[in-house]
Amino acid sequence: MESTARAVRKSAGARAAEIRGSACAIALENGLSALTLRSVAAHAGVTSALVAHYVDGMDALIAETFAHITGQELDDVSARVADGSPTRRLHTLCFTLLDGSSDEVTVVWVEGWAMGRRNPALAEAIRRQMDLWEQLFSAVIEDGVAAGEFVTDDPAAVAWQLLGMIDGLNAQALVTRALPGPRGALIAGAVEGMLRMRPGSLALA
Repeated sequence: MESTARAVRKSAGARAAEIRGSACAIALENGLSALTLRSVAAHAGVTSALVAHYVDGMDALIAETFAHITGQELDDVSARVADGSPTRRLHTLCFTLLDGSSDEVTVVWVEGWAMGRRNPALAEAIRRQMDLWEQLFSAVIEDGVAAGEFVTDDPAAVAWQLLGMIDGLNAQALVTRALPGPRGALIAGAVEGMLRMRPGSLALA
């Protein structure tokens, strides 16, 4: 006997949120490259046509998914470095980003850099997020200079160097079987040198 039960109808806002939540879940588990109309539809339990109705193309959904995932990480880390001395805040920034707890987000970043070459919307989202990270690092470094804890004439340049080092180590760790020590410890000496800090002061903060 055929069932006469009807599926629960959801509001447009609820359905759109469900689709975007499915996209984020897929990206965190399998990377941005796993995002397709079919995969998002299957995760959300809807048809591909319905997904297509609620998104402005897959390029836009991929860019939005990237921005949401990386934006959450930025918000979480920013909250952790809201208080404390500049040295302590810089320690938290570096060691939190390098502790391996967000490797799934690193996959999103790595795939984003590659896919952004052919997805202008994604490339713009990446640039916005990178600028926000640079601003966070620069603000901590500037505070350290003002407090006499760091020495540099160009906080922004140091910030970009630190981001490059962190991104590189995290990307390598995705496939490298064993790094020669904890990731945070691998850059501590270089950071102390760039900012003319007392050796060991960052690691022990």
